Amino acid sequence: MYVNDLLEKEYGEFYANYVKLAGSKDLISGIASSLQETLTFLKSIPDDKLEYRYQEAKWTIKDVIQHMIDTERIFAYRALRFARRDTVSLAGFEENAYASVANANDRTRKDLFKEYQLVRESTLMLFKGMDVDMLMQIGEASGVNMSVRAIGFVTIGHEKHHCQIIESRYL
Repeated sequence: MYVNDLLEKEYGEFYANYVKLAGSKDLISGIASSLQETLTFLKSIPDDKLEYRYQEAKWTIKDVIQHMIDTERIFAYRALRFARRDTVSLAGFEENAYASVANANDRTRKDLFKEYQLVRESTLMLFKGMDVDMLMQIGEASGVNMSVRAIGFVTIGHEKHHCQIIESRYL
């Protein structure tokens, strides 16, 4: 299953850039390879940059990484619910509210990177366990209809988006 297989009705306009950033690999390979690519990138960031803010009131790199982790957990939860044919509309979340209480800057580099790795490995196993029918299920979250497979590609693209932000604005 490839990103080009997605139909526009499988994700909202807000997610279009993330879908575009997901790349051309199949879904499972994309989730797996982005794990290693992102870990390599994160490990290249100097310690003294992890708590840097490029502008007052902006997140630190640690905050961005924690946001990536939190968001991936939420996306995986949505994928699970939709794959299991849960028809309840799911609420959105306020990323800045989450970041303000996540204590990312009190965490060690090692712990933050390990949590990222474990969450991504969990996401990979979740999607590996799904058949085509599950991946094609559609549910509603944040007022937007999304297919399970679109959530997988959005997860990849969301991570790439934030890695690009780190590279262009923080380093």
